[in-house]
Amino acid sequence: MSEPSTIRLERTTPRTARITFANPPANLVIPESAVTLLKIVKELENDPDIQVVVFSSDLPDFFVNHYDGAAAADLPQPEHEGDNPVWTDMVLRLTKAPFISIAAIRGRTRGAGNELALACDLRYASREKAFFGQPEVGIGIVPGGGGGERLPRSIGRDRALEAILTSADYDAALAERWGWVTRTLPDAELDAFVDATVARLASFDRQALATAKAQVNRATLPPDAHLVAAFGEFAGTLTQPGFAARAVGLGALAAEKGLDVEYELGEYIGRVNENL
Repeated sequence: MSEPSTIRLERTTPRTARITFANPPANLVIPESAVTLLKIVKELENDPDIQVVVFSSDLPDFFVNHYDGAAAADLPQPEHEGDNPVWTDMVLRLTKAPFISIAAIRGRTRGAGNELALACDLRYASREKAFFGQPEVGIGIVPGGGGGERLPRSIGRDRALEAILTSADYDAALAERWGWVTRTLPDAELDAFVDATVARLASFDRQALATAKAQVNRATLPPDAHLVAAFGEFAGTLTQPGFAARAVGLGALAAEKGLDVEYELGEYIGRVNENL
């Protein structure tokens, strides 16, 4: 019997859909997640009726988390030679898709999960429960799914450097102030606000929405080749001794502290590096 998917697609109305992530206990991204997300995004970008897609999570403490380091050796490969890497292809397609994508963020959003959120058109976050980070450098690797290319365009070069180089966690209030998210809302109001925004956009003309998005994309997106190069750099760092040593240390902390490591990853990354 096959394992259940970490991704669930629901067609909520003829014009809207919801993609829900669920990989307990910490919503780590695994190879199946990347492959399934690419398949779904391809299907939706060719759907002539879809106008708005929402990304959400079944786990209240985690939106979409970082890639599972234990599965690094199983990074999904492109279907055809010459195709973009799977995760890169997915985020590029999502950003350019003729529908509007909305991330409804509640919980920790790091690494690949943060890169997925950055690929969305709008990011609405729980003021109390959303946290953000790009933790790769702290464990000896680099962002590979658009974090290094898209975060500076959202929050500026120096702030992006701080976030990426320190590998710290950032709360929703600071993320909103910096422009990391579109806006934050009280947790009790998040779902209703997202639902109202979805309904409003779904009532508009589909072609007008898609064309307006394409106009903004022309002014703001990094070149595709930069994301392709970043994935190659990320994959290269996975074989370096710096990552191997830190992965062992973080694994030891996880064995000792359990899920608390994922709740406070920015803090624990600092502890790992102190001991090297």
